[in-house]
Amino acid sequence: MKHHQEQKQKQLMGLLPWLLLCLLTSPICDARFVVEKNSLSVTSPESIKGTHDSAIGNFGVPQYGGSMAGTVVYPKENHKACKEFSDFSISFKSQPGALPTFLLLDRGDCFFALKVWNAQKAGASAVLVADNVDEPLITMDTPEEDVSSAKYIENITIPSALVTKSFGEKMKKAISGGDMVNVNLDWREAVPHPDDRVEYELWTNSNDECGVKCDMMMQFVKDFKGAAQILEKGGYSQFTPHYITWYCPQAFTLSRQCKSQCINKGRYCAPDPEQDFSSGYDGKDVVMENLRQLCVYKVANESGKPWIWWDYVTDFQIRCPMKEKKYNKDCADSVIKSLGLDGKKIDKCIGDPDADSDNPILKQEQDAQVGKGSRGDVTILPTLVVNNRQYRGKLDRSAVLKAICAGFEETTEPAICLSTDMETNECLDNNGGCWRGKAANITACKDTFRGRVCECPLVDGVQFKGDGYSHCEASGPGKCTINNGGCWHEERNGHAFSACVGKDSAKCQCPPGFKGDGVNKCEDIDECKEKKACQCPECSCKNTWGSYECSCSGDLLYIRDHDTCISKTGSQVRSAWAAVWLILLSLSLAAAGAYLVYKYRLRQYMDSEIRAIMAQYMPLDSQPEVHNHLDDERA
Repeated sequence: MKHHQEQKQKQLMGLLPWLLLCLLTSPICDARFVVEKNSLSVTSPESIKGTHDSAIGNFGVPQYGGSMAGTVVYPKENHKACKEFSDFSISFKSQPGALPTFLLLDRGDCFFALKVWNAQKAGASAVLVADNVDEPLITMDTPEEDVSSAKYIENITIPSALVTKSFGEKMKKAISGGDMVNVNLDWREAVPHPDDRVEYELWTNSNDECGVKCDMMMQFVKDFKGAAQILEKGGYSQFTPHYITWYCPQAFTLSRQCKSQCINKGRYCAPDPEQDFSSGYDGKDVVMENLRQLCVYKVANESGKPWIWWDYVTDFQIRCPMKEKKYNKDCADSVIKSLGLDGKKIDKCIGDPDADSDNPILKQEQDAQVGKGSRGDVTILPTLVVNNRQYRGKLDRSAVLKAICAGFEETTEPAICLSTDMETNECLDNNGGCWRGKAANITACKDTFRGRVCECPLVDGVQFKGDGYSHCEASGPGKCTINNGGCWHEERNGHAFSACVGKDSAKCQCPPGFKGDGVNKCEDIDECKEKKACQCPECSCKNTWGSYECSCSGDLLYIRDHDTCISKTGSQVRSAWAAVWLILLSLSLAAAGAYLVYKYRLRQYMDSEIRAIMAQYMPLDSQPEVHNHLDDERA
């Protein structure tokens, strides 16, 4: 019991500063940190010949398992390399046949990584940084995250190491005296290699919104997945994922900060992803997903397939990002289901986050954070540990693989360590957890050098669109030619119907004679029952699949376009036409007679009117002569 309390106290003392990071965003940490060293031997001149310690830089690409010889050069200007050497017209590119250039620089005034970057651009093959104070060696780390440093940190490919102030002064003195200083950097013992299996662990985080380091971490996991799974499946390695959590002191467990950042009453905490307690996701959301990923590994390991952890983590990054507000249990469960894992076992492993008791999984994680032996405490995310030695260098697939391969006993390395050619096909097992079409050859699973990816395919010129995991749908021209565009399709007795319609922008719509959503179902419409056909009095209706049949009583023939029945015999047809012509002729004669009567009556009327008018001015043949009174008076 006493030992347990002492261990708790030790952990709390080591992890309390990280809680301050959670609450106050302070970057301070007092945990025990072990410097990983490589052997630096001077082969000339005699005055400084011998072996010296140097601390491997925490960036670049150390040559794990190998060695590198070169000539040390101390620049005449720009001793601290805080400026580009091109500004001084200086180059350190090795001449053909000459040893590589190891550039000796002074510590101070700028980031270690910037010094190495400027040296690399000037042609140096490695960098030695001389300390400016007499102190034990430290590990040169990357600067605080910012956009400008991220641009060059990822591109540093040369190794670097820090040497003591006194040894640096000796090399400078020898160089200024005209001596050629030749050295050999040896990384062959930087990683222990006791047997034919490598044990390695990765301390990581599920938070994908913590800036440059989170982006680097996620990219590494995606890139390294294929190699990691090959090593694990072949029994060459034993991988264990780990996640850092922090305590909340008992006096603060009821505070707003601890309640939003912790689970299990303040026992397990993580910083707020957005550094804002009032919005977005909380630290406890990160702790819960970290715990879920640990349980995914546990359940997968119990099933004999621990490498599925890599699939879950990469898929969760793609499908459930914070920025799309999908960083939640529902999205995680969909990933778990797609990979064929037992979700109930994982939920049982997670337990109750509100319980006022230890969580066995997270308790083990906090115990593991405290360094045992020569490893040191884990204080930096991400941290890679190979055979109980912390990895130094760039989180890059080839660099990390080289470090892991250096952990095998000589001559026991697997083929992947001797060749970059990896032949895998993860799509053969459960289709890689990706979407699969109804046709066997249509799948979103794509096997690559880095492992499988889920991408909606391009098939015969038709592009499928979707998330690649649970859904892909053909789109654009030609959609209907591929699996009927994902629409309903059925064939019976030699008759086939498809709900895929359109050319440029095809859609799913049930064809005439059917009803439904057009995607999963189209049902036959009973036109007879719904009174949509065969409505003439002489008609009788029979429903068929996708259509109907109408027949007429007696000798009548059904005309579908007019929904009517007519006689089948020609004489009856002629008689019908004769009757029609007779009616038309009668109507014509009646019209002609009416017109003649009209014309006769009109003429008669006009004649009588004209005669009446003329009779006023002159005698007509049918009237007696009228004498003029004027004539009578003259007489």
